[in-house]
Amino acid sequence: MSLKLPAPALSRNDTPPAAADAAQDAAQKSAPDAVPGTEPAAPRHGRLRALDGLRLVAALMVCLYHYAGRGGDAWKAWGQTPALVFPALSKVAVYGPLGVQIFFVISGFVICMSGWGRTLKGFAVSRATRLYPAYWAAVLLVTAVFALPGVAWKTVSPSDLLTNLTMLQQPVGADRVLGVCWTLWVELRFYLLFALAVVWPGATRRRVLAFCGLWTAGAVLADASGEAFLKTVLMPEYAPFFIGGIGLYLVHRYGNDPLAWGVVAVGWLFGQHYAVKGLIPNAHAAHVFQHRSATVVIVIVTLGFAAVAAVTLLPRVSGVNWRWLTMAGALTYPFYLVHEHLGWVVIFQLHQRLHLSPYAVLPLTAGSMLVLAWLLHRLVERPLAPRLKRFLTAVPSAAAREPHP
Repeated sequence: MSLKLPAPALSRNDTPPAAADAAQDAAQKSAPDAVPGTEPAAPRHGRLRALDGLRLVAALMVCLYHYAGRGGDAWKAWGQTPALVFPALSKVAVYGPLGVQIFFVISGFVICMSGWGRTLKGFAVSRATRLYPAYWAAVLLVTAVFALPGVAWKTVSPSDLLTNLTMLQQPVGADRVLGVCWTLWVELRFYLLFALAVVWPGATRRRVLAFCGLWTAGAVLADASGEAFLKTVLMPEYAPFFIGGIGLYLVHRYGNDPLAWGVVAVGWLFGQHYAVKGLIPNAHAAHVFQHRSATVVIVIVTLGFAAVAAVTLLPRVSGVNWRWLTMAGALTYPFYLVHEHLGWVVIFQLHQRLHLSPYAVLPLTAGSMLVLAWLLHRLVERPLAPRLKRFLTAVPSAAAREPHP
């Protein structure tokens, strides 16, 4: 499965919208990354640490699914179906994929906030520097581990490995190194739509509302048409979650705006439909790992929307200032990238080679992946992201010497 899923610095705004806009005017006029004519970005008074924590919770949901809620490679890692290894826990773990949908709601909120007032180039650079350093490291690390003697998983071809470094392996049909990278392809399409429709012309409340309305209508029509290209671009099964997150940001920025709440409501209504459609198998599919309940899926989707609303809108929750939550948010993306395949390798070694109890192996594996995520954050993301940003924003020397008109 993933997200998310990646996110920039998050902030909480307790200032009334009109006052906030007025306070930002001067800063926006002098900001090199601001779009003329756009509404100013909301003031950044503090980090939404609780949202960082929620991101890690969503990642752990997906992790639990990969380790204890599915067949295939998880069966291979444990030596038998997780339904027998974890008779009770597996019935809960099968709902873990919904962590991805929660990631997408968070992403809608965060991308709307981070893209507000930015130039198209500034937005693109911020996304590239956030996504690629840890992703490149994860792709190379997983490939290297899979190539070790005694590891029972195969590597991709050299050509497909190089293609994976672009993050566009799925649309061009190359074998994937990371199973979770399908969610990055979903995120990239969302970034492209948002960049072209909102960031490029400049973000305003009216433009963002129009984007949400047109994307919702387009996604519904694309699904009804059955046209593969339209469904690929407009992503009807995932669009409602991003749109719901954008609506929550509008509420965060402007207060209890009925239109913004309407965007959230429509996102939730369509979101639960597509979640049920995607996770509840056909009634005749007797081969499924564990049968899920449509009611439980609806409840979890609803709780996901409610959780994002709580950590961004309720002062008592959004104002939580536990510093460890910031680190939790920083670890989420690298953890999400490496936990699946490398986790199966660790499970295989601890359970089948060392014969440790599965109830000890499960937390040990998740903990080891969190430690690896911390190493990737400290040794890869922190040093490489600023360098990549300087490289992408550098002005070529010849261009610098050209006289400006």
